[in-house]
Amino acid sequence: MRARVCAELTVFLDRQETLLAEVSADLAPVIAALREFLEGGKRMRPAFCYWGWRAAGGDHGGDYGDGNGGVAEGDRLGTGSGAAEAAAVRAAASLELLQASALIHDDYIDGSDTRRGAPAIHRRFERLHRDGGWEGEPERFGAAAAVLLGDITLTWCDELFTRCGLEAVRIQAARPVFDLMRSEVMAGQYLDVLAQARGLSVSTPQESLARARTVLRFKSAKYTIERPLQLGAALATGTADSPLAAALSRYGLPLGEAFQLRDDVLGVFGDPAATGKPAGDDLREGKQTVLVALAAQQATRAQTKALRTGLGDARLDEAGVETLRSVIAQTGALAEVEARISELTQTALAALDEAPVTAEAREVLGELAVAATARHG
Repeated sequence: MRARVCAELTVFLDRQETLLAEVSADLAPVIAALREFLEGGKRMRPAFCYWGWRAAGGDHGGDYGDGNGGVAEGDRLGTGSGAAEAAAVRAAASLELLQASALIHDDYIDGSDTRRGAPAIHRRFERLHRDGGWEGEPERFGAAAAVLLGDITLTWCDELFTRCGLEAVRIQAARPVFDLMRSEVMAGQYLDVLAQARGLSVSTPQESLARARTVLRFKSAKYTIERPLQLGAALATGTADSPLAAALSRYGLPLGEAFQLRDDVLGVFGDPAATGKPAGDDLREGKQTVLVALAAQQATRAQTKALRTGLGDARLDEAGVETLRSVIAQTGALAEVEARISELTQTALAALDEAPVTAEAREVLGELAVAATARHG
């Protein structure tokens, strides 16, 4: 699946490169940067979208589901046996462009230097400015480039989805899910920025935890698993509102929350070789995660002081990172999050057992649940 998504993105970027070249040769660094940026990633969102499609009855021959997990006979797209599936993979691949947009903007917002072990987009274009000896401030140029490249990938996401090759009626049926997913992730991003600005000092521990859970759900959990699943199912069934969509939500939402909780743990305790980001970056950025909020809720006075002093300090060294890690572990926050990950994953798997999906989809979605919550990067 990963290879097929990569192939679709390559074909799409080849076409976009031709269009940009007609505008100006100066746009060559833009397409080169986006090609490299899109090379990485687990392709998790396309995988869930595709298996939402398969769960609804979409298959290699182009059959579509009836909304209850069964295949609607005679409802096919195209004359080739794999025409519908190829179009579904193409639609799923569009989610990588949405992910790219979110990450490019997120890295600039957070002031991150790297992404997947390579320079973040704004840092890459700062360097381009410096190497060229151009006028003005490299940082401002890098920031502008990151905003614009994030915008163009968001635009391209819509373009690839709309032109994936499925019937217009199916695209239209899935459009409400697609639009809602994009709105939710942007809203969640704003709430994340707001939570960081408020910090621990202006909120009670209970308020911080409630906000962290809201950010977790809308910035990541929904758009990583629940919405991609529902999007794929809507493309297959021709409706966004079906018993299957509700069943997929019961599986996808708790799993998405477990996935983000795991990501929060990796952001503090993960191996940089696996995560692609320096150890403790989430702490330096002042991320108000559930992990941090739980620690603040249960901290002693001395531990609270350590959290408020160190969290959000861009100059936090390894010793400072280790101090905050110790606080998070000693307060029991780490153990509580690990327990919650296990609980949410089991809830998702139990919902999957009851979902009206094909046996193959149930097996693969079970494997994806394990992959999404694994204890490594």
